[in-house]
Amino acid sequence: MIASQPKLEEKGCLVYWEKLFRISNFVGGIKMEAENEIRREKYVADISSIREAEVRIKSFIHKTPVLSSESLNAVSGRQLFFKCECFQKGGAFKFRGACNAVFSLDNDEAAKGVVTHSSGNHAAALSLAAKLRGIPAYIVIPNGAPKCKVENVIRYGGQVIWSEATMQSRESVASKVLQETGAVLVHPYNDWRIISGQGTISLEFLEQAPQIDTLIVPISGGGLISGVALAAKSINPAIRVLAAEPRGADDAARSKAAGRIITLPETNTVADGLRAFLGDFTWPIVRDLVEDIITVEDNEIIEAMKLCYEILKVVVEPSGVIGLAAVLSDSFKNNPALKNCSNIGIILSGGNVDLGRLWDSYRK
Repeated sequence: MIASQPKLEEKGCLVYWEKLFRISNFVGGIKMEAENEIRREKYVADISSIREAEVRIKSFIHKTPVLSSESLNAVSGRQLFFKCECFQKGGAFKFRGACNAVFSLDNDEAAKGVVTHSSGNHAAALSLAAKLRGIPAYIVIPNGAPKCKVENVIRYGGQVIWSEATMQSRESVASKVLQETGAVLVHPYNDWRIISGQGTISLEFLEQAPQIDTLIVPISGGGLISGVALAAKSINPAIRVLAAEPRGADDAARSKAAGRIITLPETNTVADGLRAFLGDFTWPIVRDLVEDIITVEDNEIIEAMKLCYEILKVVVEPSGVIGLAAVLSDSFKNNPALKNCSNIGIILSGGNVDLGRLWDSYRK
């Protein structure tokens, strides 16, 4: 790593480093390792920022429980451990990142409030975190967002500003609000403070169930899985981190296959919280630390919700239950590379269900 180089004024050092870099151009292994080190240095968060977030937010968040079920173990053929972020304040894991972001601000920054654009859970989480600090929260919400999530924003005191459903409209309206208020933008996922806050899930999860050898995490913009992967890999470098994604919004799987960020002209899935695209902060982490991305159909997601209701007795939204859907899918079960995944941690990331839409999904 460049950070460990001796000072250039030391005798013979310049010649030494010139030779080393000349050799590395010819020795593929050395060059590859140097590139990997540079990649690791470029991540916007790390285990230190995640542990700092843990201290910062500990008094505000719930330490969510881990559940297991012999029935679901039998169905999957694996030992499953469910981290119930659906019991988190605000009903989703998003409160961790939002809380870390809000309480990271100095007093001058915080005084003007925070602004974001979100279809639901991040919006509610940021509203609640801002309420706890006593500052305003300006929330840009796209038309068509789930009613229950909009109601959560209002309940927590967020000021709702509507936009069109496109990302361009969301970002444009948020930019206008920023100019008018001078508030601080807290992006739903492409923000080191958000990534660090979400990473606190791994600190808890691997303490509660240290036998876990594989984590399956929902993926959308990548804030959750980035924080989870950074923390988990620091605690246990051998742990596998897999992502779960709906087939109708499979941009992350396509990005992973292409080696670059791919966006889709449109998304179509019952998992409304998994329609965002990877950002420039989250993509390098997903690229390097997420072993595979499992895509599932909407009917598999709905069936997994049903199992959570009937067996775990837990209400989980479509986006939050996709990890269970992935582990029960044929693509997971029939993948020889995953046969040794025995003790699997699944993050149930949220429980804010729009019941009207859910019943419509069941009737289809």
